[in-house]
Amino acid sequence: MATLDPARRLRIAFVVDRFGNRYGGAEAYGVELMRELAARHDITVFAREYDPACDLKLPFVKIALPRGLPSWLRVLWFAIRVRRATRDRFDIVHSHTNGFCGDIEVVHVTPVRYNWRVRWRPLLKHITSWVSPRVQTYLRLENARLRPRRGHYVVGVSGLIAEQLYEAYGREREFPVIPPGVQRPLPSDGARRIEVRARFQYAADDWVCLLVARNPLRKGLPTVLKALAGLPARYKLLVVGANAAARDYVQKCPERAELEGRVNLVDETSDVGPYYLAADVYVHPTLNDSFGMAPLEAMSYDLPVVLSPAPWCGFAQYVQPNTEALVISHPEAHDELGAAIERIATRPQLAETLRAGGSNVVDRHSWPEVARRYEALYAESLAQRAIAP
Repeated sequence: MATLDPARRLRIAFVVDRFGNRYGGAEAYGVELMRELAARHDITVFAREYDPACDLKLPFVKIALPRGLPSWLRVLWFAIRVRRATRDRFDIVHSHTNGFCGDIEVVHVTPVRYNWRVRWRPLLKHITSWVSPRVQTYLRLENARLRPRRGHYVVGVSGLIAEQLYEAYGREREFPVIPPGVQRPLPSDGARRIEVRARFQYAADDWVCLLVARNPLRKGLPTVLKALAGLPARYKLLVVGANAAARDYVQKCPERAELEGRVNLVDETSDVGPYYLAADVYVHPTLNDSFGMAPLEAMSYDLPVVLSPAPWCGFAQYVQPNTEALVISHPEAHDELGAAIERIATRPQLAETLRAGGSNVVDRHSWPEVARRYEALYAESLAQRAIAP
Protein backbone atom coordinates (compact mmCIF):
# COMPACT_ATOMS: atom_id res chain seq x y z
CA MET A 1 0.00 0.00 0.00
CA ALA A 2 1.28 3.44 -0.92
CA THR A 3 1.43 6.06 1.82
CA LEU A 4 1.30 9.83 1.72
CA ASP A 5 4.30 11.90 2.72
CA PRO A 6 3.09 13.51 5.99
CA ALA A 7 4.76 16.78 4.94
CA ARG A 8 2.92 16.97 1.62
CA ARG A 9 -0.20 19.12 1.40
CA LEU A 10 -2.40 17.88 -1.41
CA ARG A 11 -4.52 20.16 -3.57
CA ILE A 12 -7.96 18.52 -3.33
CA ALA A 13 -11.11 19.46 -5.23
CA PHE A 14 -14.20 18.37 -3.34
CA VAL A 15 -17.25 18.10 -5.61
CA VAL A 16 -20.73 17.98 -4.10
CA ASP A 17 -24.17 19.22 -5.08
CA ARG A 18 -24.61 21.33 -1.93
CA PHE A 19 -22.11 21.87 0.88
CA GLY A 20 -23.45 22.15 4.42
CA ASN A 21 -24.71 20.04 7.32
CA ARG A 22 -28.26 21.34 6.96
CA TYR A 23 -28.84 19.62 3.63
CA GLY A 24 -28.82 16.02 4.88
CA GLY A 25 -26.68 13.08 5.98
CA ALA A 26 -24.71 12.69 2.75
CA GLU A 27 -23.87 16.39 2.79
CA ALA A 28 -22.89 16.25 6.46
CA TYR A 29 -20.54 13.36 5.60
CA GLY A 30 -18.74 15.67 3.15
CA VAL A 31 -18.53 18.59 5.57
CA GLU A 32 -17.08 16.58 8.43
CA LEU A 33 -14.65 14.68 6.21
CA MET A 34 -13.37 17.92 4.67
CA ARG A 35 -13.11 19.46 8.13
CA GLU A 36 -10.72 16.67 9.10
CA LEU A 37 -8.74 16.75 5.84
CA ALA A 38 -8.45 20.56 5.73
CA ALA A 39 -6.07 20.43 8.69
CA ARG A 40 -3.49 18.72 6.42
CA HIS A 41 -4.48 19.58 2.83
CA ASP A 42 -5.73 22.46 0.70
CA ILE A 43 -9.43 21.91 -0.09
CA THR A 44 -11.51 23.73 -2.70
CA VAL A 45 -15.27 23.06 -2.74
CA PHE A 46 -17.09 22.88 -6.08
CA ALA A 47 -20.86 22.99 -5.59
CA ARG A 48 -23.96 24.80 -6.73
CA GLU A 49 -24.64 25.97 -3.17
CA TYR A 50 -22.61 26.52 0.04
CA ASP A 51 -24.60 26.93 3.24
CA PRO A 52 -23.67 30.39 4.62
CA ALA A 53 -24.39 29.12 8.14
CA CYS A 54 -21.80 26.33 7.83
CA ASP A 55 -19.01 26.87 10.35
CA LEU A 56 -16.39 25.31 8.05
CA LYS A 57 -15.16 28.00 5.65
CA LEU A 58 -13.26 26.71 2.62
CA PRO A 59 -12.45 28.18 -0.81
CA PHE A 60 -15.61 27.80 -2.89
CA VAL A 61 -16.27 27.71 -6.63
CA LYS A 62 -19.96 28.05 -7.41
CA ILE A 63 -21.21 25.94 -10.31
CA ALA A 64 -24.18 27.95 -11.55
CA LEU A 65 -26.98 26.10 -13.33
CA PRO A 66 -29.53 27.50 -15.80
CA ARG A 67 -32.99 27.90 -14.35
CA GLY A 68 -35.94 25.97 -15.67
CA LEU A 69 -34.10 22.81 -16.70
CA PRO A 70 -35.46 19.41 -15.62
CA SER A 71 -33.45 17.66 -12.90
CA TRP A 72 -31.67 15.24 -15.25
CA LEU A 73 -30.42 18.08 -17.46
CA ARG A 74 -29.23 20.00 -14.39
CA VAL A 75 -27.23 16.96 -13.28
CA LEU A 76 -25.70 16.63 -16.75
CA TRP A 77 -24.89 20.34 -16.93
CA PHE A 78 -23.28 20.23 -13.47
CA ALA A 79 -21.18 17.17 -14.42
CA ILE A 80 -19.85 18.84 -17.59
CA ARG A 81 -19.11 22.16 -15.90
CA VAL A 82 -17.35 20.68 -12.89
CA ARG A 83 -15.25 18.38 -15.10
CA ARG A 84 -13.97 21.39 -17.03
CA ALA A 85 -13.36 23.35 -13.83
CA THR A 86 -11.30 20.66 -12.07
CA ARG A 87 -9.46 18.82 -14.86
CA ASP A 88 -5.65 18.74 -14.41
CA ARG A 89 -5.76 21.42 -11.70
CA PHE A 90 -5.69 19.32 -8.54
CA ASP A 91 -3.78 16.37 -7.09
CA ILE A 92 -7.05 14.65 -6.18
CA VAL A 93 -10.63 15.23 -7.29
CA HIS A 94 -12.93 13.77 -4.64
CA SER A 95 -16.53 13.62 -5.87
CA HIS A 96 -19.85 12.90 -4.19
CA THR A 97 -21.92 13.51 -7.33
CA ASN A 98 -23.01 11.52 -10.37
CA GLY A 99 -20.56 12.61 -13.07
CA PHE A 100 -17.16 11.79 -14.48
CA CYS A 101 -14.65 14.13 -12.83
CA GLY A 102 -13.45 12.21 -9.77
CA ASP A 103 -10.35 10.24 -8.91
CA ILE A 104 -12.24 9.17 -5.77
CA GLU A 105 -15.98 8.69 -6.34
CA VAL A 106 -18.15 8.22 -3.26
CA VAL A 107 -21.57 6.59 -3.76
CA HIS A 108 -24.15 7.59 -1.13
CA VAL A 109 -27.36 6.32 -2.73
CA THR A 110 -28.64 3.23 -4.52
CA PRO A 111 -26.82 2.99 -7.88
CA VAL A 112 -28.90 3.97 -10.89
CA ARG A 113 -28.04 0.76 -12.73
CA TYR A 114 -29.13 -1.33 -9.73
CA ASN A 115 -32.42 0.58 -9.63
CA TRP A 116 -33.21 0.15 -13.32
CA ARG A 117 -31.39 -3.01 -14.44
CA VAL A 118 -31.21 -5.25 -11.33
CA ARG A 119 -34.15 -4.41 -9.12
CA TRP A 120 -37.51 -5.70 -10.33
CA ARG A 121 -39.61 -3.14 -12.19
CA PRO A 122 -43.05 -3.43 -13.80
CA LEU A 123 -42.65 -4.42 -17.44
CA LEU A 124 -43.90 -1.09 -18.83
CA LYS A 125 -41.50 0.92 -16.65
CA HIS A 126 -38.65 -1.37 -17.65
CA ILE A 127 -39.39 -0.95 -21.36
CA THR A 128 -39.87 2.83 -21.23
CA SER A 129 -36.61 3.26 -19.28
CA TRP A 130 -34.73 2.32 -22.47
CA VAL A 131 -36.11 5.36 -24.28
CA SER A 132 -36.41 7.75 -21.33
CA PRO A 133 -33.86 10.60 -21.70
CA ARG A 134 -33.90 11.05 -17.93
CA VAL A 135 -33.07 7.43 -17.08
CA GLN A 136 -30.58 7.11 -19.94
CA THR A 137 -28.76 10.28 -18.87
CA TYR A 138 -28.45 9.05 -15.29
CA LEU A 139 -27.28 5.62 -16.45
CA ARG A 140 -24.67 7.05 -18.82
CA LEU A 141 -23.36 9.47 -16.22
CA GLU A 142 -23.04 6.67 -13.69
CA ASN A 143 -21.34 4.43 -16.22
CA ALA A 144 -18.80 7.20 -16.92
CA ARG A 145 -18.39 7.75 -13.20
CA LEU A 146 -17.66 4.10 -12.48
CA ARG A 147 -15.61 3.31 -15.61
CA PRO A 148 -12.38 1.62 -14.44
CA ARG A 149 -9.25 3.66 -15.03
CA ARG A 150 -5.83 3.97 -13.49
CA GLY A 151 -5.80 5.61 -10.07
CA HIS A 152 -9.60 5.62 -9.86
CA TYR A 153 -11.56 4.33 -6.85
CA VAL A 154 -15.30 3.98 -6.24
CA VAL A 155 -16.26 3.97 -2.55
CA GLY A 156 -19.56 2.84 -1.03
CA VAL A 157 -20.64 4.50 2.21
CA SER A 158 -22.07 1.22 3.51
CA GLY A 159 -21.93 -2.50 2.90
CA LEU A 160 -25.43 -2.24 1.46
CA ILE A 161 -24.31 0.22 -1.25
CA ALA A 162 -21.22 -1.87 -2.04
CA GLU A 163 -23.36 -4.99 -2.50
CA GLN A 164 -25.66 -3.10 -4.87
CA LEU A 165 -22.63 -1.91 -6.85
CA TYR A 166 -21.36 -5.49 -7.13
CA GLU A 167 -24.76 -6.71 -8.34
CA ALA A 168 -25.00 -3.90 -10.88
CA TYR A 169 -21.41 -3.81 -12.18
CA GLY A 170 -19.92 -7.22 -11.45
CA ARG A 171 -17.85 -8.85 -8.74
CA GLU A 172 -14.59 -8.57 -10.62
CA ARG A 173 -14.59 -4.90 -9.56
CA GLU A 174 -13.49 -3.67 -6.14
CA PHE A 175 -15.68 -1.26 -4.20
CA PRO A 176 -14.14 -0.36 -0.83
CA VAL A 177 -16.54 0.63 1.95
CA ILE A 178 -15.87 3.70 4.11
CA PRO A 179 -18.86 4.43 6.39
CA PRO A 180 -19.45 7.89 7.83
CA GLY A 181 -17.84 9.01 11.05
CA VAL A 182 -19.12 11.00 13.97
CA GLN A 183 -17.70 13.44 16.51
CA ARG A 184 -18.76 13.40 20.12
CA PRO A 185 -20.27 16.72 21.26
CA LEU A 186 -18.75 18.72 24.07
CA PRO A 187 -20.06 17.75 27.52
CA SER A 188 -23.29 19.49 28.51
CA ASP A 189 -24.31 20.58 31.99
CA GLY A 190 -27.98 19.93 31.24
CA ALA A 191 -29.01 23.58 31.05
CA ARG A 192 -29.45 23.51 27.27
CA ARG A 193 -31.66 20.43 27.53
CA ILE A 194 -33.89 22.18 30.04
CA GLU A 195 -34.00 25.32 27.89
CA VAL A 196 -35.02 23.51 24.69
CA ARG A 197 -37.60 21.32 26.42
CA ALA A 198 -39.10 24.42 28.05
CA ARG A 199 -39.44 26.03 24.60
CA PHE A 200 -41.73 23.17 23.55
CA GLN A 201 -43.45 23.04 26.97
CA TYR A 202 -42.35 19.48 27.68
CA ALA A 203 -43.02 18.29 31.22
CA ALA A 204 -40.32 16.59 33.25
CA ASP A 205 -41.90 13.17 32.75
CA ASP A 206 -42.61 13.62 29.02
CA TRP A 207 -40.74 11.13 26.84
CA VAL A 208 -39.54 12.88 23.69
CA CYS A 209 -38.94 10.91 20.50
CA LEU A 210 -36.71 12.67 17.95
CA LEU A 211 -36.63 12.33 14.15
CA VAL A 212 -34.08 14.38 12.17
CA ALA A 213 -34.53 14.27 8.41
CA ARG A 214 -34.42 16.41 5.32
CA ASN A 215 -37.38 14.39 4.04
CA PRO A 216 -39.26 13.07 7.10
CA LEU A 217 -41.80 11.11 5.06
CA ARG A 218 -39.03 8.94 3.56
CA LYS A 219 -37.45 8.49 6.97
CA GLY A 220 -40.56 6.94 8.46
CA LEU A 221 -42.67 9.80 9.81
CA PRO A 222 -46.01 8.02 9.07
CA THR A 223 -44.82 4.97 11.02
CA VAL A 224 -43.71 7.13 13.95
CA LEU A 225 -47.05 8.93 14.07
CA LYS A 226 -48.96 5.63 14.10
CA ALA A 227 -46.70 4.33 16.87
CA LEU A 228 -47.11 7.49 18.92
CA ALA A 229 -50.90 7.42 18.59
CA GLY A 230 -50.94 4.07 20.37
CA LEU A 231 -48.90 5.35 23.32
CA PRO A 232 -49.95 7.45 26.34
CA ALA A 233 -50.06 11.24 25.99
CA ARG A 234 -46.71 11.76 27.74
CA TYR A 235 -44.95 10.38 24.65
CA LYS A 236 -44.14 13.29 22.33
CA LEU A 237 -42.48 13.68 18.92
CA LEU A 238 -40.01 16.32 17.78
CA VAL A 239 -39.30 16.42 14.02
CA VAL A 240 -36.31 18.49 12.88
CA GLY A 241 -36.11 19.24 9.17
CA ALA A 242 -39.86 19.28 8.62
CA ASN A 243 -40.68 20.32 5.06
CA ALA A 244 -44.02 21.38 3.60
CA ALA A 245 -44.98 17.80 2.73
CA ALA A 246 -44.32 16.63 6.29
CA ARG A 247 -46.33 19.48 7.79
CA ASP A 248 -49.23 18.77 5.48
CA TYR A 249 -49.13 15.07 6.34
CA VAL A 250 -49.20 15.73 10.09
CA GLN A 251 -52.23 18.01 9.69
CA LYS A 252 -54.17 15.45 7.64
CA CYS A 253 -53.01 12.07 8.98
CA PRO A 254 -55.67 9.69 10.39
CA GLU A 255 -54.04 9.89 13.85
CA ARG A 256 -54.24 13.68 14.14
CA ALA A 257 -56.91 13.60 16.89
CA GLU A 258 -54.82 11.34 19.15
CA LEU A 259 -51.70 13.44 18.45
CA GLU A 260 -53.15 16.88 19.18
CA GLY A 261 -50.45 18.93 20.95
CA ARG A 262 -47.95 16.06 20.93
CA VAL A 263 -46.01 16.73 17.71
CA ASN A 264 -43.59 19.63 17.23
CA LEU A 265 -42.15 20.42 13.80
CA VAL A 266 -38.90 22.36 13.35
CA ASP A 267 -37.59 23.72 10.06
CA GLU A 268 -34.35 22.54 8.46
CA THR A 269 -31.36 23.80 10.49
CA SER A 270 -27.58 23.43 10.48
CA ASP A 271 -27.52 23.27 14.31
CA VAL A 272 -29.27 20.06 15.34
CA GLY A 273 -27.30 19.55 18.56
CA PRO A 274 -29.81 21.21 20.94
CA TYR A 275 -32.60 18.92 19.75
CA TYR A 276 -30.55 15.79 20.39
CA LEU A 277 -29.95 17.13 23.91
CA ALA A 278 -33.68 17.67 24.44
CA ALA A 279 -34.74 14.17 23.33
CA ASP A 280 -35.00 10.86 25.19
CA VAL A 281 -34.91 8.41 22.26
CA TYR A 282 -34.09 8.59 18.56
CA VAL A 283 -36.49 6.88 16.13
CA HIS A 284 -35.45 6.00 12.58
CA PRO A 285 -37.91 3.66 10.80
CA THR A 286 -36.51 4.81 7.47
CA LEU A 287 -37.78 3.54 4.14
CA ASN A 288 -34.52 4.21 2.32
CA ASP A 289 -31.10 4.97 3.81
CA SER A 290 -27.84 3.75 2.32
CA PHE A 291 -26.28 4.37 5.74
CA GLY A 292 -28.08 6.72 8.14
CA MET A 293 -25.97 9.42 9.78
CA ALA A 294 -28.70 10.82 12.01
CA PRO A 295 -28.98 7.73 14.27
CA LEU A 296 -25.18 7.60 14.52
CA GLU A 297 -25.17 11.27 15.57
CA ALA A 298 -27.93 10.50 18.08
CA MET A 299 -25.70 7.83 19.63
CA SER A 300 -22.94 10.42 20.03
CA TYR A 301 -25.43 12.41 22.15
CA ASP A 302 -26.04 9.35 24.33
CA LEU A 303 -29.51 8.62 22.97
CA PRO A 304 -30.92 5.08 22.67
CA VAL A 305 -31.89 4.38 19.05
CA VAL A 306 -34.62 2.39 17.27
CA LEU A 307 -33.93 1.50 13.60
CA SER A 308 -35.34 -0.06 10.47
CA PRO A 309 -33.51 -3.23 9.45
CA ALA A 310 -31.35 -3.66 6.35
CA PRO A 311 -31.91 -3.29 3.43
CA TRP A 312 -34.02 -0.25 4.29
CA CYS A 313 -31.37 1.13 6.66
CA GLY A 314 -27.72 0.47 5.86
CA PHE A 315 -26.67 1.56 9.36
CA ALA A 316 -28.47 -1.46 10.82
CA GLN A 317 -25.60 -3.60 9.47
CA TYR A 318 -23.20 -1.80 11.81
CA VAL A 319 -25.01 -2.36 15.13
CA GLN A 320 -25.67 -5.32 17.37
CA PRO A 321 -29.48 -5.61 17.82
CA ASN A 322 -30.77 -5.31 21.40
CA THR A 323 -27.44 -4.15 22.82
CA GLU A 324 -26.42 -1.25 20.54
CA ALA A 325 -29.85 -0.40 19.08
CA LEU A 326 -33.32 -1.87 18.83
CA VAL A 327 -34.07 -2.99 15.26
CA ILE A 328 -37.69 -3.47 14.19
CA SER A 329 -38.64 -6.04 11.54
CA HIS A 330 -39.94 -3.61 8.90
CA PRO A 331 -40.05 0.20 8.42
CA GLU A 332 -43.85 0.18 8.61
CA ALA A 333 -44.11 -2.03 11.74
CA HIS A 334 -45.59 0.76 13.87
CA ASP A 335 -46.74 -1.61 16.62
CA GLU A 336 -43.15 -2.83 17.04
CA LEU A 337 -41.86 0.73 17.03
CA GLY A 338 -44.34 1.78 19.69
CA ALA A 339 -43.47 -1.22 21.84
CA ALA A 340 -39.75 -0.49 21.45
CA ILE A 341 -40.21 3.14 22.50
CA GLU A 342 -42.22 2.10 25.55
CA ARG A 343 -39.70 -0.60 26.54
CA ILE A 344 -36.87 1.93 26.51
CA ALA A 345 -38.93 4.47 28.48
CA THR A 346 -40.04 2.01 31.17
CA ARG A 347 -36.95 -0.18 31.51
CA PRO A 348 -34.01 1.93 32.72
CA GLN A 349 -31.60 -0.99 32.43
CA LEU A 350 -32.44 -1.48 28.74
CA ALA A 351 -32.00 2.25 28.09
CA GLU A 352 -28.60 2.16 29.81
CA THR A 353 -27.54 -0.92 27.83
CA LEU A 354 -28.43 0.83 24.57
CA ARG A 355 -26.59 4.02 25.56
CA ALA A 356 -23.47 2.05 26.40
CA GLY A 357 -23.76 0.03 23.20
CA GLY A 358 -24.28 3.20 21.16
CA SER A 359 -21.14 4.64 22.69
CA ASN A 360 -19.24 1.60 21.41
CA VAL A 361 -20.65 2.22 17.91
CA VAL A 362 -19.46 5.84 18.09
CA ASP A 363 -15.97 4.65 19.06
CA ARG A 364 -15.85 2.59 15.85
CA HIS A 365 -16.80 5.55 13.65
CA SER A 366 -14.37 8.41 14.26
CA TRP A 367 -13.75 11.05 11.58
CA PRO A 368 -9.94 10.87 11.99
CA GLU A 369 -10.12 7.17 11.06
CA VAL A 370 -12.40 7.92 8.09
CA ALA A 371 -9.97 10.60 6.88
CA ARG A 372 -7.01 8.24 7.30
CA ARG A 373 -8.70 5.67 5.07
CA TYR A 374 -9.33 8.27 2.37
CA GLU A 375 -5.75 9.46 2.54
CA ALA A 376 -4.65 5.87 1.94
CA LEU A 377 -6.80 5.83 -1.22
CA TYR A 378 -5.34 9.19 -2.27
CA ALA A 379 -1.84 7.73 -1.93
CA GLU A 380 -2.78 4.68 -4.00
CA SER A 381 -4.40 6.85 -6.66
CA LEU A 382 -1.38 9.14 -6.95
CA ALA A 383 1.04 6.20 -7.05
CA GLN A 384 -0.90 4.44 -9.83
CA ARG A 385 -1.18 7.59 -11.93
CA ALA A 386 2.55 8.20 -11.58
CA ILE A 387 3.35 4.91 -13.31
CA ALA A 388 4.21 5.43 -16.99
CA PRO A 389 1.56 3.98 -19.33
